[in-house]
Amino acid sequence: MRKTKITVALALTVLAPLLIASPVQATGASESKMRLVKTFTGSLSPKSVTASQSGLVSAHNMMYQHSVTIFDSRSLELISTVKDSVSLSSLGFPGYSGTYKGAPVEGAYSPDSKYLYITNYSMYGKGFSKEGHDVCSPASGFDNSFVSRINLADYKIDAVYPVGSVPKVVSVTPDDKYILVSNWCSYTVSVISVEKQKVIKTLKIGRYPRGIAISSDSRYAYVAEMGGNSIHRIDLADFTKSLIPIGSNPRAIQLSPDDKTLYATLNLSGKVIAWDLEQSKVIKSVKTGLAARSLALNADGTALFVVNFKSGTMTKLRATDLSIIQNLKVCKEPIGVTYDNETDQTWVACYEGSIKVFQN
Repeated sequence: MRKTKITVALALTVLAPLLIASPVQATGASESKMRLVKTFTGSLSPKSVTASQSGLVSAHNMMYQHSVTIFDSRSLELISTVKDSVSLSSLGFPGYSGTYKGAPVEGAYSPDSKYLYITNYSMYGKGFSKEGHDVCSPASGFDNSFVSRINLADYKIDAVYPVGSVPKVVSVTPDDKYILVSNWCSYTVSVISVEKQKVIKTLKIGRYPRGIAISSDSRYAYVAEMGGNSIHRIDLADFTKSLIPIGSNPRAIQLSPDDKTLYATLNLSGKVIAWDLEQSKVIKSVKTGLAARSLALNADGTALFVVNFKSGTMTKLRATDLSIIQNLKVCKEPIGVTYDNETDQTWVACYEGSIKVFQN
């Protein structure tokens, strides 16, 4: 097991200075106020954080660190730092020679928590010559990339999957049948068969596909078209699609535990919106800050957590009516957020190089 030095700063009691607004009085666990309990710094530049819901939280560090850092969510200690370097030829792609680096963007755990899948913004090595970019189209000619699989038994990359250009979000169906990947510059979603260990379908989405949510019965996938104003609902039985007119610039999405409500962040307007999937209409929206980015939902679906990139804040919302429970000043440029069910903690990725853990 390989470890990397990371400075861990245990937070002081700093709730009062961090509190911006708390218009709702706490009446239960889901509405309790958050307090900072730990800060990780060091060899980090996290683009996102993801909880396995089985004791792990991973941070994905792009091309700035070329690594994934994995923490124990119970002890709040670093477990392993996994470098993104791979030998593509030894993993089934003989057309590539030498060692290649990636650039982790986001991650998703298999339902049995045996594997962590990570998207690589770009690949670096022989044969890759045109690094990805956030402003692009399929005509831009940026290199296609790979998704890597980390085996959590030994924290090593043991499989890779070729996908589109600049893959961002990855998600695994609860029945462990498919891995879905949104390809930012290809304007597509790659569908990987877990059984066949290869891409079996590529679906056209539109400008800048990003967030993915999958229903609890593994029947439907929802994909945000961030360059437009729609969520694409994909029937995973036959891969047909329909559109949900959610609003301009949707980025991150979450489904309620009963699969009846879709929540999304609308990046440009800084809003979180709730959509009734049965009645096909907006329930409510609320502005949380400037550039609402990543979104997380607690275990019972009663509280939402959103990070506001340009405001430097995290907002906790009551899911039923999107009332603001709390706004916290967390760091400069919070970019990712995840919620750990067992510990009732919210983890925030700060782009400048830290991870903050809040106790609810």
